[in-house]
Amino acid sequence: MIRTLLLCSALLAMPAVAAPATTATGDAADAKALLMAGVGYDTVKGRGRTPAYAAYLKDYLVKGGFAPADISITEMAGTAALHLHWKGKAKSKQAPIAITAHMDVVEANPKDWVRDPFTAVEDGGFIFGRGIEDNKFDLTMVVATLVRLKRAGFTPGRDIHLFLSGDEETDGFTAAEQARQAKALGIEYMLNTDAGGGMLTPDGQAAGYWLQAAEKSYADYRITLTDPGGHSSTPGASNAIARMGSIAARIGAYRFPAQINEITRGALTDAASKRSDAIGQAMAAFVANPADAAAIATLRADPGSIGQIATTCVPTMIEGGHAPNALPQRVVMTVNCRIFPGTSVAAVRDELARIAADPDAKVTSELEWLSTPASPLRPDVMGAVAAAVAARHPGMKPVPSMSAGATDSVYYRAAGIPSYGVGSLFMKVADSFPHGLNERVPASAIAPGLAHWETLIRQLAR
Repeated sequence: MIRTLLLCSALLAMPAVAAPATTATGDAADAKALLMAGVGYDTVKGRGRTPAYAAYLKDYLVKGGFAPADISITEMAGTAALHLHWKGKAKSKQAPIAITAHMDVVEANPKDWVRDPFTAVEDGGFIFGRGIEDNKFDLTMVVATLVRLKRAGFTPGRDIHLFLSGDEETDGFTAAEQARQAKALGIEYMLNTDAGGGMLTPDGQAAGYWLQAAEKSYADYRITLTDPGGHSSTPGASNAIARMGSIAARIGAYRFPAQINEITRGALTDAASKRSDAIGQAMAAFVANPADAAAIATLRADPGSIGQIATTCVPTMIEGGHAPNALPQRVVMTVNCRIFPGTSVAAVRDELARIAADPDAKVTSELEWLSTPASPLRPDVMGAVAAAVAARHPGMKPVPSMSAGATDSVYYRAAGIPSYGVGSLFMKVADSFPHGLNERVPASAIAPGLAHWETLIRQLAR
């Protein structure tokens, strides 16, 4: 899940805000029950519970009025994927849209938690449970909202497809297959529940809403050096550990060229408008001139900014040697990279080989994500999100953002389908623990979450 609150914003002209959706108490209670029951399905990789969770959600959708024939569950790679097809008005010429969420969660050790991580518990205004923030809250809000709209007699003006993946936290096989399916269906764009969202200040005031429209690609590279080795008492001119140390130093010191796109330009512009320090001034200068060396140097020195202006690669693991009294025969270093949208994984690999500057160094890819472009800031999507956000927090505008990590959106963007992280949660940083201990969401977020998704669906599928 990507809900990282980035230094980002954009000054965009938004359409007039529609009247906020309203949520009945009974609807919120129903969604809460669905959410808490969902936590009980420990959809961790390898436990085989994701198909059961998918079946539970299908049953809920069928009881809510959807035809069983319009909901399919596909088991694959030890997990499952769910697809709902809600047919729009018969004569509609609009292309279909889609919504995605993931059913799986990361592991949790009950010994480390205050409460059983796979039993939802409400305590102190929060609902606790593994995966409740990442990503079962917004998954539940979408599913519950679709049922609310179905029961209310709403008929979408275009087809809506719901894709629930089963291995976002691990392999991504189900999302990759669903992206291929979405491509074949002619999906115009994707709304991703697993990214975006709002931040609250420590005193509970709304600080901003971030709409994810781009994400960096993730890649792990292995750099390997081999050497004949020998006895440590007779060292020669070559030592694989020493050579790898030099390579690590060169990579650690290297800075990839600065880059900017529509998403980061707007984000940095807004962030600069909210701070008057050296970082804010550098942001403004960089937007005005992306080749401004002084601005680039200032932003590169700031951990919160460097990832927004360029690809980053850092050595993260190293292993080598086989005995304390022997010269190393093999040394391997892992380099983790977060690649700016539009830059290929292969190009970064080639650049690492150049930086290594050692003819014996072999650079290979250990784990790679797809490299995808930023999604265009569509006026219809931005307008609908603006309406949903302003209904909750008048005057607030969504801020386009680029995340440093990846979600299922990467598969859809790679397939040519624009994807937007438009999650409904507003949380304090101090309360947000996706993948962490005692993961939680505010119980009070349920009703606004339902209203958020109702506004989006009604506006974008009318």
